[in-house]
Formats: sequence, structure tokens, C-alpha cells
Amino acid sequence: MNILSIDHAEFYVGDAIAMTQSLCSVYGFRVYGRGGPETGLPGQRSVLLGQGDIRVLLTSGLHEDHPASQFVARHGDGVAVIGLRTDVAAAYADALAAGATGICEPRSWENDEARVVTAEIEGFGDVAYRFVERRGLDAAFQPGAIVMEPDVAAGAAGDLLTLIDHVALCVPAGQLDPVIAFHEQVLGFTVIFQDSVEVGAQGMLSKVVQSPSGDATFTVIEPDINRQAGQIDDFLAWHGGAGVQHLAFLTQDIVHAVRTLSERGAGFAATPSSYYDMLGARLGPTEIPAGALRPLGILVDRDHWGQMYQIFAKSTHIRRTYFHELIERRGARTFGMSNIPALYAAKDRELAEIREMTGTSHA
Repeated sequence: MNILSIDHAEFYVGDAIAMTQSLCSVYGFRVYGRGGPETGLPGQRSVLLGQGDIRVLLTSGLHEDHPASQFVARHGDGVAVIGLRTDVAAAYADALAAGATGICEPRSWENDEARVVTAEIEGFGDVAYRFVERRGLDAAFQPGAIVMEPDVAAGAAGDLLTLIDHVALCVPAGQLDPVIAFHEQVLGFTVIFQDSVEVGAQGMLSKVVQSPSGDATFTVIEPDINRQAGQIDDFLAWHGGAGVQHLAFLTQDIVHAVRTLSERGAGFAATPSSYYDMLGARLGPTEIPAGALRPLGILVDRDHWGQMYQIFAKSTHIRRTYFHELIERRGARTFGMSNIPALYAAKDRELAEIREMTGTSHA
């Protein structure tokens, strides 16, 4: 199977209009298209957002029996479908032959300018994988179902975010290896990294799988049951099982992006000043000076190919499950594994503040 890239992510949400306003006003997304019963999507209302090469589809069910409504009832708002660009007919046949469960057989969506073919299989938890093949006008997302806005590319020169760098998945203890095996056997991915991460008394196990193209990457995380329960356990309890913890959005200028998004109301996880005190000894000179990173809480790491910078946004999800990551790559191909303890420690401090305010404890 030849997975080329991540085509889009579809969120099932309780209120697509409200989430549209948040992602547009804070993160700079624009409305690219809309769909609903009047466009042949019965029982739902969908809004397509875009920025750079990122496409996010927000879908709300209009009745309680719609899959989006059922997903939201179980998990709250979250990523329910991940679109993967590929040759749909071949990918769907290969996936079923490898043991995947089909949801939707290949179907064509077309007009005079474009043809889009889609098919879906079960992925992990309640998340599905949608194979997508596009021919013709690239701006058409789902001809006949999503009506595109005119001049959707207007203002693209000012986009802060460019594409989905990777997707992070949380799975229950004992499910890491089976989920990894599924991605290897069904999707043709390869394990490129693995690690055991300790954050204080907590622990988690992680493996990263990637498509042969290198443009579709998934980080899969499970809690370490031999250590104290922590935020991965919280995610699984609050989300109601396995799910997408975050999408990492690539940016070409993370300092500018974090400053701009902060001014618009986005919150980001704080990093202790001591992290930057030790930065020179750990990494040597950094392309972005520590003095620019410190006030924003941006972390930095390097590998054989270059440097990368990253930060977690604070969750605005009512269950405090899903959140965004921002990442800038200056040649680096890896995922800042030495930063993982600092990233998750920052996220744990955020969750600890919430527990203190609400009087709750770890699940």
C-alpha cells in the first residue's frame, strides 16, 4: 500500500459553527466550504476549514442517531476520521486483504472540474481511516457534497500553519503493539522511533510509525502500568478510550506563530526557566536564540539533520483531552524525543491546575 500523505482530519463536534469561529479567530483558519442536507449530506452539518496545506472538516450531527452525535456523546469533540491520500481502489482492497474491517466501499464524488474517490476502514478505537484520491481541480474537496467558497486561497501568504506534521494517538495499556502492528500490516507503515518516557513518577511507552513517503506520521502512546497513573490515563478515562490526543501543525516561524496566536487568545504550556539555563550545555548554539524561546516556552532539540522547535497549546476541550502542537523543523526529521519529558511535564502542570480547581484526581 502506498500512503502518500495526510489529506485531512475530520472532527466530530457538538457545534461545528462554534468550533469554526474558534479555529478561525484564534488559529487563522478560513472557511473553505460547507455541506449539509441541502448538498447531499443527510443528518449533518459540515464546515471545511483550510490553512496552508491543512484541511480540517468539522461535522455535527443533526439528530442523536448520526455517527457524529454518537461519537460526541461517547468522547466529546474529537478527531473521528483521518484522511490518507492514496490510490483508493488498491488501498481498500489491500487493507481488507490484510484483515482490516471496511466501513465504506470506494465511492466517487465528481463534477465538471474534479473527481474525488473515497473509501473508509476501521482504524483504532472509534477513529476511522478514509482513503482519498484526487484528480482534477485541487481546490475541490468533495464535489457535490461540500460547496466550496469562492476565492478560498485568498490571504494564503499570511498563513501561520502549513501542514499536519504528525498525529498523536493514545491507546490503553497493552494496545501499543497491536495498534502498531495494524499500521504496519494494513497501511504499510514502518516503525521509525520508539522510547520509554518518564515524567516524574509517571511513565509512558511510545512508538512512531511513518508511511514510506515520509509524509504521514503517527505517534502512538500507551501508559506504563508499572508507574504512577498520569495524564495518558486521564486522557483515556476522560475521552472514553483510545483516541487522537493532538495534531501537530507545522509552521515556518514558530516564534512569530506563538506570539501571534497568544495575542489572539491561544494559551500555551509553560516551560520552567531552568530548561533554558541548561540548553547551551545540552545542545550547544541554537539557530533561534534561547532569549527568544524562553518567554514563549518553546522547546528545541536537534538530530543528525538539523534542529526542531515545538510547543503544546493548552487544551480548550471541555474534557481537557484534545489539544494542538506547533512544530518548526530546520532540517530535523525526528520528533524531539529528549523534549518529550519537558512537553508532558508542562502538560501535566496544566492538568494539575485543573484538578486543583475542580477538586479531582487522576483517573
